[in-house]
Amino acid sequence: MQLPVMMAGGQDDEMAGSVNKVILIGNVGADPEIRRTQDGRPIANLRIATSETWRDRNSGERREKTEWHTVVVFNEGLCKVVEQYVKKGAKLYIEGQLQTRKWQDQTGNDRYSTEIVLQGFNSTLTMLDGRGEGGGRSGGGDFGGGNDYGSGGGSGYSGSGGYDQQSSPRGGSSRGGGQPSGGFSNDMDDDIPF
Repeated sequence: MQLPVMMAGGQDDEMAGSVNKVILIGNVGADPEIRRTQDGRPIANLRIATSETWRDRNSGERREKTEWHTVVVFNEGLCKVVEQYVKKGAKLYIEGQLQTRKWQDQTGNDRYSTEIVLQGFNSTLTMLDGRGEGGGRSGGGDFGGGNDYGSGGGSGYSGSGGYDQQSSPRGGSSRGGGQPSGGFSNDMDDDIPF
């Protein structure tokens, strides 16, 4: 006897869902390129390098392999952050989606580009070092893609690129970026219900 298979959400005849999420920690290879759409919205392009190192079994030499990733930021708030604070060499933590787009080169041949795209509420950009303005203080900044940046709610600037904008109702996040520096205390922890 064969039992029916129930998928999450109660659907038994189709796939319950899938996940398209990319997480990178790497260094920016060049200053970001900021373009504008015809209606003036910004689009940021970044190249991020990730590296892995190992020891060669035969020679004992240290080896390194670097991968270059193209990141495209459509979220207007994150574009503003990239434009103001992200520079060549900055260490970033990003969460986005993998997308492949088709385009034509100058000779009319079809080309394909696979990119990590940050758009919408499920995108995150966190600065992991204090390379922003304001001297040698360390700190990081957590930039969630949930809201376009305005003047309000739950955000603070620390003077070293440490700007904290939460994208989820969890409250204080410490995704590798640490707490913002410069005397700013994140009082959102008081709102956590447990």
